[in-house]
Amino acid sequence: MNTKLTLRLDEKLIKDTKKIASARDISLSQMVADYFMSISPQKKKEIIESPVLSEVSGILPSKTDKGKLLKKYRKHVEEKYL
Repeated sequence: MNTKLTLRLDEKLIKDTKKIASARDISLSQMVADYFMSISPQKKKEIIESPVLSEVSGILPSKTDKGKLLKKYRKHVEEKYL
């Protein structure tokens, strides 16, 4: 069952986000619903994959990559300043 939700946001933010949604051929409501689904505590198999989220997935490093990046950065700083 769908229920109406009213949000109060900055007008420019809404306009810009509507343009982004239009360019991705989805509604602003669907973008918000996809985001809410991505942060909901439901089981993973029940969550519908969002086209917006799948588009940006992989941009941030994973936990294992984060450790490697920190080691590389630490080495870089030590070489630069020591």
